[in-house]
Amino acid sequence: MRPLVRVQPPQPILNSKSKGEISEALILARLLELGYSVSLPFGNNQRYDMVVDDGKSLIKAQCKTARVVNGCVSFRVCSTNGFTGEHRTYEGEVDVFLVYCPGTKGFYKIKIEEATKTEVRLRFAPTKGGQSSQVRWAKDFELR
Repeated sequence: MRPLVRVQPPQPILNSKSKGEISEALILARLLELGYSVSLPFGNNQRYDMVVDDGKSLIKAQCKTARVVNGCVSFRVCSTNGFTGEHRTYEGEVDVFLVYCPGTKGFYKIKIEEATKTEVRLRFAPTKGGQSSQVRWAKDFELR
């Protein structure tokens, strides 16, 4: 009798579209857990990924995947055209960014008017110099 050999399943190599789809699915699940109603647009032609009903209003949301950079949750708040390289913001087209960070397993909500033009960084680790004024703490933007 031969011994059993355990084979590990292959680890998927995710492209940016796959990563975004996973983040969008996790954000959707988190919103449903929190009791929100969520609608998804038909097709792929909208600048928003979902519409969130908070019981008072409908909120157009763009979902983003963040990464950990120097003690911060970091994500881009503009899109880049793959053919022309042109950057385009979401101003006037979405109300909020809903963000999932695999590195922290955290969910964050940032209103469009609180975002910069290109990248948002939310700090979760103390700064090296110990300063805290003008620091945007990730905990203040957690999705609840």
